[in-house]
Amino acid sequence: MKVPGLITMPRLLLIAGALLLLLYVCDYISIVYRIPNGREQFGSVEVQKLLAVPQKDHKTEYIADPPQAQQCVHSLFPQLGLPPCWYESRHTMQQINY
Repeated sequence: MKVPGLITMPRLLLIAGALLLLLYVCDYISIVYRIPNGREQFGSVEVQKLLAVPQKDHKTEYIADPPQAQQCVHSLFPQLGLPPCWYESRHTMQQINY
């Protein structure tokens, strides 16, 4: 028995997916066309990389690389092949496992 006015789960997922896609497209357009006017598209964040090298005695040796400026984009989602600056600024330490 269907209740009139009740939104079904597939319809709800479709609406949520469409809204997420619309938000992504608007974010992309705002980056490409610099909306609002004069907005910086790209930024830079200092990132420290740690190399995690496993040893034979089952311990891990950490080797620190010097901090490097990593380019990012001022947007909500990753755009143009770059991570968003809000994410990069919260993850300034990156561990690389070998």
